[in-house]
Amino acid sequence: MSETNENEQQPAVVPAEGAAETTTEAAEQQSAPKHHGLPDGFEPLTATYERLRHSTDPQELSEFARRPLPDKSDQAAFSRATALLEAVAGNPHTPEEDRIYLAQTMPFPNVLVKLSVDDSVEVRKAVAANADDKNWLVGRLTKDPDPEVRDIALRNKRTSWKMRMEGAQNPDVDADILDFLSRFGVEAEPDAPVVLTAMVRRAVALNPHTSTETLQRLASDPDPVVAKAAASRL
Repeated sequence: MSETNENEQQPAVVPAEGAAETTTEAAEQQSAPKHHGLPDGFEPLTATYERLRHSTDPQELSEFARRPLPDKSDQAAFSRATALLEAVAGNPHTPEEDRIYLAQTMPFPNVLVKLSVDDSVEVRKAVAANADDKNWLVGRLTKDPDPEVRDIALRNKRTSWKMRMEGAQNPDVDADILDFLSRFGVEAEPDAPVVLTAMVRRAVALNPHTSTETLQRLASDPDPVVAKAAASRL
């Protein structure tokens, strides 16, 4: 056999087993996603917050408002999401229906505080009715310039007796909410402190806007001080 033929018939060189494994590992590393540092496209919280706070894109803001929250077990993601909702809630370009949705469903004070000063009465009414309000927040809404917001806030069980007392003394409160407050500690929330609820009912009895019907009922109040105050107005 000639030398040329011998060269042509040389077998292909096969990499050693260890070299083959090294090549495979290198290929896998090149094709695998990189997990070093922050993921591609990651935006710091402060940057995203400011972008959403100043966004004029209703669609983007609506998407954030309706986006499901991460599981609480992922604390970092959960905290980030609730912080961004604050920016969305405070942006007037967020559609009103989405702001109302947040006001009705969110339990987070940072979000509800933003919504409690919203220009929309409907949004503030939704905050006033939220059963997850902190008592200081719903108390603030009992002094809202809109009477409907005030009435709803005074009906919220999170409202403190002190705020209800001030509502009962307020001459601008309408007869319907006064009638509601006149039941405090008797028909409504009967387990509330007896002395404090009686003080609220007495204030209702002395309010000039309390209806005759309410006064007649209070004249038979189980607390003699309340009954006497109501009788003096009849």
